[in-house]
Amino acid sequence: MGQQLTMTPQLQQAIRLLQLSTLDLQQEIQEALESNPMLERQEEGDDFDNSDPMAENGDSKPVAEPQDTSFQESAGSGESSEEGEWSERIPSELPVDTAWEDIYQTSASSLPSNDDDEWDFTTRTSVGESLQSHLLWQLNLAPMSDTDRLIAVTLIDSINAQGYLEDSLEEICVGFDAELDIELDEVEAVLHRIQQFEPAGVGARTLGECLLLQLRQLPASTPKMAEAQRLVTDYIDLLGSRDYSQLMRRMKLKEDELRQVIELVQSLNPRPGSQIESSEPEYVVPDVIVRKDSDRWLVELNQEAVPRLRVNAQYAGFVRRADTSADNTFMRNQLQEARWFIKSLQSRNETLMKVATQIVEHQRGFLDHGDEAMKPLVLHDIAEAVGMHESTISRVTTQKYMHTPRGIYELKYFFSSHVSTAEGGECSSTAIRAIIKKLVATENQKKPLSDSKIAGLLEAQGIQVARRTVAKYRESLGIAPSSERKRLM
Repeated sequence: MGQQLTMTPQLQQAIRLLQLSTLDLQQEIQEALESNPMLERQEEGDDFDNSDPMAENGDSKPVAEPQDTSFQESAGSGESSEEGEWSERIPSELPVDTAWEDIYQTSASSLPSNDDDEWDFTTRTSVGESLQSHLLWQLNLAPMSDTDRLIAVTLIDSINAQGYLEDSLEEICVGFDAELDIELDEVEAVLHRIQQFEPAGVGARTLGECLLLQLRQLPASTPKMAEAQRLVTDYIDLLGSRDYSQLMRRMKLKEDELRQVIELVQSLNPRPGSQIESSEPEYVVPDVIVRKDSDRWLVELNQEAVPRLRVNAQYAGFVRRADTSADNTFMRNQLQEARWFIKSLQSRNETLMKVATQIVEHQRGFLDHGDEAMKPLVLHDIAEAVGMHESTISRVTTQKYMHTPRGIYELKYFFSSHVSTAEGGECSSTAIRAIIKKLVATENQKKPLSDSKIAGLLEAQGIQVARRTVAKYRESLGIAPSSERKRLM
């Protein structure tokens, strides 16, 4: 005696579609449309066939008769008449000085008009540029000898994505062939030329040098320029440790003067290479849309994200029940696969709606009041509510997004562990993070709150959290320790 679970191809396909993101699902649907002639896209305005796509009557008789070709003929005649209209509009011979716009009417709405100052060509056509390609482009415009250009290319290859030179000049100099006889001072001279390229500060070897290069490219009349250059050259370590008393004593500055110098330094970019974006943008398409109607929260699928599919009635009508020829067998298999695919999509949508509805039902406080009202929620709670396994809930909440009036969130964002309260209740870890973020935003920047102090403030609100738990939540929010948050007011 024994039990065994066998996963049919239909079940495997349903599980695979369930865990795909919207963009991946659209690609999967497109591949299915291209490979299976029985599938077709349901266009807007078409009469939708409400019959069950899994019904078996498609094998016994044609679902629909071949359509009349009068529409196709009329469409073809329309094309020919349009071609004739264009041929009459375009003259056979044009004067030499004729402009394109005088004859042809372009309809490219994306092109700029004469008074469009905000139109940016790069934002519409570029696919991302690396820092190295940006520097090499500037190098090609700079007059330079062949030897210096070889040194410059080597230096640019050694600059990391943040804009800093990773290898020392000695290591770079040793890497050249002995026949070139390149000296260290030549490499350093070429580096100084690269450090004049954009973005400002690129090619620096240290943080102080990076900031100094940016200061040198500012106007000489900039207030506190000399003090800022001295600060980044000699006292960058004291600035990093926020030892303002030492800085005031060594630089012989008053508090107001030091504040102006620090503000000038903080306006610089410590990672100049980050200005050049080399990665492709990642687009998020929400699977579920949540909106409020009167006092109710409504949940609906994003119909524009997933196209509606149906079985092509004309091709399905060609399948004959008793025919065992190779062509008929192929068409029968394609028809069955099309039905399985449509049903798998329907199952995915139904499961997604069930899970999203339960999440919205559980997290109404978040939708109304924000992160601080987020309730504790785990996969088991939703699995029990919809009658499914936790693994299914995990698949359906991965890479699925919900559009709410507060923004677009991944479904997993609404799940969080809980912390006990003084009254015996529970508080979500997401809500605790929101409270910590709020406390840090309103703290006295001269005396920032320590993790122990934050834990005490949370305990005063009835939330029992240890200091190390506060530190973990603070780090997950990207908030620096109190010693690094200190500011000179």
